[in-house]
Amino acid sequence: MPDTTLNTGPLSPDLPFGARVRGVTLKSLEVPEIRQALHDLWIREGVIVFEDVEGEDIHLALSRCFGKLISHPTPESRAQHPDLMQVYYEPVGGWLMDVDGEHLGNWLPWHSDLIYVDRINHGGVLRPVELPSRLGQTGFIDKIAAYDSLPQRLKDRIEGLNVVYKHDLNPEMQIFGKTADVHVVRYAANVLAIQSRLDDYPRVVHPLVYVQRETGRPVLNLSPWFAVGIEGMENDQGNELLEEVAQHIVNSPYRYIHDWHMGEMVAWDNWRVLHNASGCPAGEVRSMLRTTIEGDYGLGRNEGSASNVGLKYISV
Repeated sequence: MPDTTLNTGPLSPDLPFGARVRGVTLKSLEVPEIRQALHDLWIREGVIVFEDVEGEDIHLALSRCFGKLISHPTPESRAQHPDLMQVYYEPVGGWLMDVDGEHLGNWLPWHSDLIYVDRINHGGVLRPVELPSRLGQTGFIDKIAAYDSLPQRLKDRIEGLNVVYKHDLNPEMQIFGKTADVHVVRYAANVLAIQSRLDDYPRVVHPLVYVQRETGRPVLNLSPWFAVGIEGMENDQGNELLEEVAQHIVNSPYRYIHDWHMGEMVAWDNWRVLHNASGCPAGEVRSMLRTTIEGDYGLGRNEGSASNVGLKYISV
């Protein structure tokens, strides 16, 4: 009988989310019980750091434990393999930003992937190909812990509210939850191509709070990047409320900043966890590959379409 135990530990002893897993191999991923255990751990913990794993084959096999893989909807981001997305910065022509006076490549604010469309992918698995000498971290914030720590007066005010999102990769246009003074120095060619098609993405609406079906835990479902306002309250009062909630989540103590090493992969539940990128030095390369896990939590919609009011639980 195959060994179905996992070598797991906490991501950090002072965090209420996240896990570390060691000893996963391609052979072990052939065992249905192992795949199910990893899926359950992912749902329960939100973020998993896999240690001592390397290469495309195990990257894809590991990712498929969490669901079907799909190509990223923006073709400019796709790698040679259809199930992989390239996250790449290089000094000549890479996406460069001035962040509080320092030039950084591929710096990204706190966000949920694809929150600017009605069907949010369920997550991803990221692995390094080439790392810079410093920086290059990926951060994660647990939105369940963020909701739990929200003052009751804010919980009461945001119940039943929806947030409107619009696709725009220019971080200068971020309205809520800004953590730095950011200016675009140079767009990479692929980002510039995506920016030229912003009108292809209509505004969408997602609930500000939903309940994780498997556990019954409320999720503070706000992506500060791409949010443009509260549905029906795109005014000073609504903006002040959304900014207060956004500042609460981006300043949450329930965050994990991952310092990358070769031979690691990180899986995260995009429905439950925000992430960001610290950027890398302007003169260095940072190359990563990521899978995208298909899914639809069933609560998003295009603005003006049928209401999502009353829909509280995700569908898997």
